[in-house]
Amino acid sequence: MTASQEFIANKPCHPERTGPQTYFSFRGPRRQVFVCGVEFGDGESKDLRLHFGTYAKNFRDRTLHPQLPYIPDERISSNQDNRSEIRLIQTKLACALFTLTAAALYAQQPASPNRQVHQTPDQDGIYYTGPEVSSPVLVRAILAGYPSNVPQKDVQGMTVLAMVIDAKGIPRHIQVLHSHGDGFDNSAIAAVKASTFEPGKLADKPVPVWIDVRVVFHADLSQAVPQVLITERDLPGPTDAQLEDKHHNPLSYTAPFPIHTVDADFTDPFARHPYVQVAIVTVLVGVDGLPKDVRVSRGLGFGLDQKAKAAVEHYRFLPATKKGKPVEERRDIQVSFAKF
Repeated sequence: MTASQEFIANKPCHPERTGPQTYFSFRGPRRQVFVCGVEFGDGESKDLRLHFGTYAKNFRDRTLHPQLPYIPDERISSNQDNRSEIRLIQTKLACALFTLTAAALYAQQPASPNRQVHQTPDQDGIYYTGPEVSSPVLVRAILAGYPSNVPQKDVQGMTVLAMVIDAKGIPRHIQVLHSHGDGFDNSAIAAVKASTFEPGKLADKPVPVWIDVRVVFHADLSQAVPQVLITERDLPGPTDAQLEDKHHNPLSYTAPFPIHTVDADFTDPFARHPYVQVAIVTVLVGVDGLPKDVRVSRGLGFGLDQKAKAAVEHYRFLPATKKGKPVEERRDIQVSFAKF
């Protein structure tokens, strides 16, 4: 193509055809219109190698090249207008296609589940120790006296009490969780009522909190010291790493996540070499996060299976999700027991 040639884009190769045609064309120095073609040589010899066809623009070119059909100027102008309109329509269609494609890709992405967990009280307005609620502190412990007339087989043991430490630090709603006899239990309750507690706090504000207190009685008949235990607790929610893939996109599926747990049993304070046994409990978690069907899939026997099942029945979960929507799903829970 010579230096005097100018570029014309999108000349229709076959003007007699209807519909959009997007072909490249070149205009030579003698006003030849080479549609989808290239001129080789110096422009004088008219050595033409055409891909699809060539059209002359006026009679002078037709005289030089009688084999070329004639195209009036107004037809070329009309084709140029049609081409501009077609390109505008194509641009609009491309924009619409891009918008629809982006919308489809966005719709296929799973919605980001809102799994931020904040601690809330139970139906009685009482909290459990957790990531936002601090545990009450035993500031001054009153010793529990050893009861009299104790059988030799019961000289040592422990009493475990559940209670609420209110916003003023006063023990209330005291219940016996693990008994070692009425004499030991009454002595433990009296010692706890006389002790002083610092209440738990939520955002630096005192709130009532459930705790357990263990009182261990030894064979030397000495007075026992109350000790604070946390056997039921709220847990922090899942982290972003547990809800997103490596590209920080929300996972299309997330399993049930425990946010409230209960210990199945109490550790024997007199064991010197305890070992741990684990029971496997499978639970169906509903869309509300509550256990619906609790079964022991691998038990230990000796009454421990019922304890494991009872503990998991008090669990609370964030429900499983599929594409951001809560669904019922099963998951396994390992329940540990300290055996001796």
